[in-house]
Amino acid sequence: MSRSLPPLYALRAFEAAARHSSFTRAAEELSITQSAVSRHIRTLEDHFACRLFQRNGRNLQLTEAARLLLPGVREGFSALERACSILRAEEGILRMKAPSTLTMRWLLARLSRFRHLQVGNEVQLTSAWMDVDSVDFTQEPFDCAVLLSRGHFPPDWEATYLFPELLIPVGASTLLQDPPWDVARLASAELLHPTPDRRDWRNWLQRMGLSEQISLKGGQVFDTLELGMIAAARGYGVSMGDLLMVAEDVAQGRLSLPWRTAVASGENYYLVWPKTRPGGERLRRLSEFLQGEVCAMDLPKVEILT
Repeated sequence: MSRSLPPLYALRAFEAAARHSSFTRAAEELSITQSAVSRHIRTLEDHFACRLFQRNGRNLQLTEAARLLLPGVREGFSALERACSILRAEEGILRMKAPSTLTMRWLLARLSRFRHLQVGNEVQLTSAWMDVDSVDFTQEPFDCAVLLSRGHFPPDWEATYLFPELLIPVGASTLLQDPPWDVARLASAELLHPTPDRRDWRNWLQRMGLSEQISLKGGQVFDTLELGMIAAARGYGVSMGDLLMVAEDVAQGRLSLPWRTAVASGENYYLVWPKTRPGGERLRRLSEFLQGEVCAMDLPKVEILT
């Protein structure tokens, strides 16, 4: 038996047939005939000298040999897709990953402006919920990412500092006429927690020296800053927000800042990308544009504890 690899088309037919548990549906996906799928499977069975499928009534089942083969075949096709996708940056579209709250509150509008500045400024944005912001450029199909981080990145990455995370309490617009809150008023409010571990409120209260006076017990718990801020805007309580992300809503009177002190969390937003990624000039252009957008922002007048 030859030790060379089996034909790629046969492996593709095997993967599709295994995924669908059907030669017919595999043929439809691959735009070939069912008899062609059968021939491709026989080619593999001859190559490996073993059966890969067996029928149990109407059901198509994998043999033990096929179950051993399938994970490696799937990973192989995934690796091929990732390798080919790297070169798509040369086609004029930068693929970006970013946290969901940043996307909705800040990034989406900036990318829209960036796209209209110049031909070739296309950015395909994927918004992702991440408990801890991360990206794996070897496994995920992205050219760049915006991450909240303390700034420790691999040496083969480029990283551009954008802005710090500044935590500040936010509430509904109905609170705009309230005088600045004191400890008693905050202690009586419903705290909305935008993270399940309540770390944002905990960080803010510790920096303000209010941990002993304000209880973290109770209150609604959400997955993201975005959900917490939406609940706060609708009057369900006071959430922790990010100063730069709420600046426009505050200016438009859609959100209030009942306690006008922001606390630096110690983490910052960065635009990152691999140094070897094609499209470096466009990435640097995007980086400079986002930095310019940050500098142009008019932030609410608050005290900032760094």
